[in-house]
Amino acid sequence: MIALALLTACGGDEAKKDAPPKTVQDFFPIKIGARTVRMQVAALPAEMEQGLMFRQTMGEDEGMLFVFTAPQRQGFWMRNTTLPLDIGYLDPAGELKEIYPMYPLDERSVTSRSHSIQFCLEMNQGWFKANGVKPGDKLDLKALAVALKARGLKPEAAGLR
Repeated sequence: MIALALLTACGGDEAKKDAPPKTVQDFFPIKIGARTVRMQVAALPAEMEQGLMFRQTMGEDEGMLFVFTAPQRQGFWMRNTTLPLDIGYLDPAGELKEIYPMYPLDERSVTSRSHSIQFCLEMNQGWFKANGVKPGDKLDLKALAVALKARGLKPEAAGLR
């Protein structure tokens, strides 16, 4: 009985408050459309600049989500990135608007047509098509807000609650 009480006390909110915040290296389960992806969340400038550079492999349902503080036209390139990727551009409501292929080490910018892009999701090339994720599908913004909080970041900075 005493051991149970200690375990319960140790596993409560106080223990969570003392835990170090998660980093860009951690994965969070976030849905896009009907699919759950293990996403790394890049939200700080240095993380976004590094992106998936120098990565040798990425799991089948893994990706990196870039979170911007305001919607704008976005452009990504593949400097020092040897994995073939697709990039999905999403608006502030989390709606997938555009998907483009990106090729290893290609430094030409893959730019969104829309000027209202706030989130960008990089996945292995062909993932969106193979998983039936298409424009109009939504990103789970509540799960993203939880991930940002776990990172010690403020979801409100990206317009999330």
